[in-house]
Amino acid sequence: MSFQKVNVDKWVKKHHKVFHLMAPSTTYCIIGAGPSGLCTAKHALTFDHNATVKVFEQSQKIGGLWAYSEKTGKDVNGLDITCMYANLRTNLIKHGMGYPDYPIDEQAGTFVTISDVIKQLEGYVDKFQLKKYIYFQHQVVRVVRNFESSQWNVLVKDLASDQFTMHQFDFVLVCNGHYSSPIVPSFPGRSIFRGRQLHSKDYRRGENYRGERVLVIGGGHSGMDIAPDIAVYADKVVLSHRCKVPVHTGDHVVQKPEVARLTLTGAEFVDGTEEHFDTIIYCTGYRYSTPFLSVDCGVSLHDNAISPLYYHCININQPTMAFIGLPFNACLMLMMDLQARFCMTFFSGQKPLPSKQEMLDAWQQDQDERKVRGLTGKLTHMLAGDLQQRYYDDVAHIAGIESLKPVLAKMHADCINSKNEDVNFRNFDYHIIDDENFIKVKIPPKSVSSSIA
Repeated sequence: MSFQKVNVDKWVKKHHKVFHLMAPSTTYCIIGAGPSGLCTAKHALTFDHNATVKVFEQSQKIGGLWAYSEKTGKDVNGLDITCMYANLRTNLIKHGMGYPDYPIDEQAGTFVTISDVIKQLEGYVDKFQLKKYIYFQHQVVRVVRNFESSQWNVLVKDLASDQFTMHQFDFVLVCNGHYSSPIVPSFPGRSIFRGRQLHSKDYRRGENYRGERVLVIGGGHSGMDIAPDIAVYADKVVLSHRCKVPVHTGDHVVQKPEVARLTLTGAEFVDGTEEHFDTIIYCTGYRYSTPFLSVDCGVSLHDNAISPLYYHCININQPTMAFIGLPFNACLMLMMDLQARFCMTFFSGQKPLPSKQEMLDAWQQDQDERKVRGLTGKLTHMLAGDLQQRYYDDVAHIAGIESLKPVLAKMHADCINSKNEDVNFRNFDYHIIDDENFIKVKIPPKSVSSSIA
């Protein structure tokens, strides 16, 4: 056999396309197929045409918290079932619940239902053909930094087959949501109360409490929604909270201060009064939970805050990891979409990340301002007041992407203020006039939904 001398430059030029097609792809691990995971997957595929994307979802459906089920407790794989309740209508305007490239149906009212949101998410998955990238019933067990390869080792359990597989990824994006690890306060006497106790994650329908005396603990969004929902059917509903002024729950809910202790048959309150109850529902929120992250991942979870993160997203110590969806008091899905675009601008190589010191300086500046404003601990990721629009604009400016229009943050703020002032705040429709302005219109009584949530 004879060998000819080959002109390497000519050969490479001739076969350039082949080399390009065979180039190793960039690999992305996305944890969770809820609203944040779905838009992150879409943008990973859009920003990086050479991407290999795998979305690991431990349940059997997309949607995360929005994947409604009448069931409570554990699913077939022994994992907590966490979802909304049957009669829920969002307490946020629909304009922030869709994505920029796939908004919620124009025909839906301003305050949408679970079915509206799920329809929107399913349509989004279909439009961008995302389902083929989702591995259902796959639980991420451990994420470990591989310092030799500069990749991430991700141990995944196939829940259906009970098999474990180790994957390697260039980037990891944590999109597992806020609402998987419930907080239940340890009141004195909690172990001796003879009635039923549950967290709001296991609440489904008010009619399940017909004829009962129910104590709802917590003056946040879920407590203010669930208490009047139950009051339609229960003999008596008491809402216990630590708000300085009464909250708006309608005329059929009795309000009490904080619980001092539980008794065999009910609760004593800090004002010295006592009531008897059949059921206690803890509307006491959730904590961020990332049990799959190893200690070498470069972030800490302390006092319900994850740090240090560049603009509440990118892991400063290991900047090939990001968290999508941590901030709250925001235009929910639009904010997640913005964060996903922000991260992918850097992860795809379209722009270089700032230096580690620059990112640390930005994080520290944010922490210092939050300390002055009293936004520490569990409020670390809260976009309060003017911080909301500023966050959108800063993130967009740094990444060179489009921000959210100011009218959205203005409508969101008006909605939150209205909720604090009027239990019937959902009886209005919001309409955008331009990038800065909106109008708010009272819905005629016959058009208002009779559901309470």
